[in-house]
Amino acid sequence: MPNPNTAGRAGNPDLVEANAENQYTVTRADLPLHCPMDGMSLWNSHPRVYLAIEETGKAKCPYCGADYTLVDSDENDA
Repeated sequence: MPNPNTAGRAGNPDLVEANAENQYTVTRADLPLHCPMDGMSLWNSHPRVYLAIEETGKAKCPYCGADYTLVDSDENDA
Protein backbone atom coordinates (compact mmCIF):
# COMPACT_ATOMS: atom_id res chain seq x y z
CA MET A 1 0.00 0.00 0.00
CA PRO A 2 1.35 3.45 -0.82
CA ASN A 3 2.25 5.86 1.92
CA PRO A 4 -0.97 7.62 3.03
CA ASN A 5 1.09 10.56 4.30
CA THR A 6 1.99 11.73 0.81
CA ALA A 7 0.22 14.66 -0.82
CA GLY A 8 -3.04 13.74 -2.47
CA ARG A 9 -3.98 10.27 -3.53
CA ALA A 10 -1.27 10.24 -6.19
CA GLY A 11 -3.55 8.42 -8.60
CA ASN A 12 -4.35 5.69 -6.06
CA PRO A 13 -8.11 5.07 -5.95
CA ASP A 14 -7.66 2.84 -2.87
CA LEU A 15 -7.02 5.80 -0.56
CA VAL A 16 -10.09 7.53 0.82
CA GLU A 17 -10.07 11.26 1.49
CA ALA A 18 -9.71 11.69 5.23
CA ASN A 19 -12.63 13.19 7.16
CA ALA A 20 -14.77 13.29 4.02
CA GLU A 21 -17.76 11.61 5.65
CA ASN A 22 -19.55 12.21 8.92
CA GLN A 23 -20.57 8.62 9.68
CA TYR A 24 -18.60 5.39 9.50
CA THR A 25 -19.60 1.83 10.29
CA VAL A 26 -16.77 -0.28 11.70
CA THR A 27 -16.36 -3.89 12.81
CA ARG A 28 -14.23 -5.53 15.48
CA ALA A 29 -11.60 -6.10 12.79
CA ASP A 30 -11.08 -2.31 12.77
CA LEU A 31 -10.19 -2.23 16.49
CA PRO A 32 -8.43 -0.51 18.08
CA LEU A 33 -10.39 2.28 16.42
CA HIS A 34 -8.62 5.46 15.46
CA CYS A 35 -9.50 8.50 13.40
CA PRO A 36 -8.38 8.95 10.71
CA MET A 37 -8.62 5.25 9.88
CA ASP A 38 -6.18 3.13 7.90
CA GLY A 39 -6.56 3.67 4.18
CA MET A 40 -7.34 7.38 4.53
CA SER A 41 -5.06 9.97 3.03
CA LEU A 42 -3.35 11.62 6.00
CA TRP A 43 -1.66 14.64 4.48
CA ASN A 44 -4.73 16.85 4.96
CA SER A 45 -6.10 15.36 8.16
CA HIS A 46 -5.94 15.88 11.91
CA PRO A 47 -3.60 13.96 14.24
CA ARG A 48 -4.53 10.34 14.89
CA VAL A 49 -6.74 9.89 17.93
CA TYR A 50 -7.83 6.55 19.38
CA LEU A 51 -11.54 6.18 20.12
CA ALA A 52 -13.10 3.95 22.79
CA ILE A 53 -16.04 2.28 21.07
CA GLU A 54 -16.09 -1.20 22.61
CA GLU A 55 -18.47 -0.54 25.52
CA THR A 56 -21.18 1.58 23.92
CA GLY A 57 -20.79 0.69 20.23
CA LYS A 58 -20.58 4.38 19.34
CA ALA A 59 -17.79 6.97 19.30
CA LYS A 60 -17.31 10.52 18.07
CA CYS A 61 -14.00 11.99 16.91
CA PRO A 62 -13.13 15.07 18.98
CA TYR A 63 -11.26 16.62 16.03
CA CYS A 64 -13.53 16.24 13.01
CA GLY A 65 -16.81 15.17 14.63
CA ALA A 66 -17.10 11.94 12.63
CA ASP A 67 -19.50 9.44 14.19
CA TYR A 68 -18.47 5.78 14.35
CA THR A 69 -20.83 2.85 14.91
CA LEU A 70 -19.56 -0.61 15.78
CA VAL A 71 -21.46 -3.48 14.15
CA ASP A 72 -21.00 -7.15 14.80
CA SER A 73 -18.88 -8.57 11.99
CA ASP A 74 -21.03 -11.74 12.00
CA GLU A 75 -23.98 -9.67 10.73
CA ASN A 76 -21.92 -8.53 7.72
CA ASP A 77 -20.77 -12.07 6.89
CA ALA A 78 -24.32 -13.35 6.33
